[in-house]
Amino acid sequence: MEAINGEGSATTRDADGSGRGVHEALGVHRLVPVVVLDDAKDAGGLADALVAGGLPVAEVTFRTAAAADAIAAMSARGDMLVGAGTVLNAAQVDAAVDAGASYVVSPGLSRAVVERCHERGVLALPGAVTASEVMAALELGVTTVKFFPAGTSGGAPALKALAAPFGDVTFVPTGGIGPKNLHEYLSIPAVHAVGGSWMVPRDPVRSGKFDEVQSLVAEAVALLGKEA
Repeated sequence: MEAINGEGSATTRDADGSGRGVHEALGVHRLVPVVVLDDAKDAGGLADALVAGGLPVAEVTFRTAAAADAIAAMSARGDMLVGAGTVLNAAQVDAAVDAGASYVVSPGLSRAVVERCHERGVLALPGAVTASEVMAALELGVTTVKFFPAGTSGGAPALKALAAPFGDVTFVPTGGIGPKNLHEYLSIPAVHAVGGSWMVPRDPVRSGKFDEVQSLVAEAVALLGKEA
């Protein structure tokens, strides 16, 4: 797999299908913009804004029909780490991977989704907010899970408590996270990265206001610097 770091990203998946390189890259960037695209034609402008803003990462959600085409357009650039979000079944895993996604995020834990990710050689990040769900993920060979929806599942205190018994598990909290509470999650040692949509709001993207998006992305990256 090509190097993925803070100065540049590649979309190629790990040659051995382990997902380790992608996992490490997410940890380097620390923030994962959660994107909803209503039209794939906006993918290029959004990708430009993310890269220029210093965060060449995107989780493109399958909440709209444009997801697969948007993933294809963004991953074809070769300078971004592009994944698929809101993946609910094995067929969507196939659509995402065929389009070029290098990781797959689900709102919950689905054996079918995780197993298909393993078959296709991409990193699976299933959702888990209880100890039972984390243990089920471990049984499927998953050691990093999405804590979702973070805000309504007890927030950072709940995540910190959930992580305590699972020393080898890391989390990507998503949902209800913004500039005001980002530090609460990043300060938890078990947090690998944080997902959020505040830097890629749907309306400016839909309206083509990519300069505004770039500014929001740059501000989010600056927040990471303050956490260092």
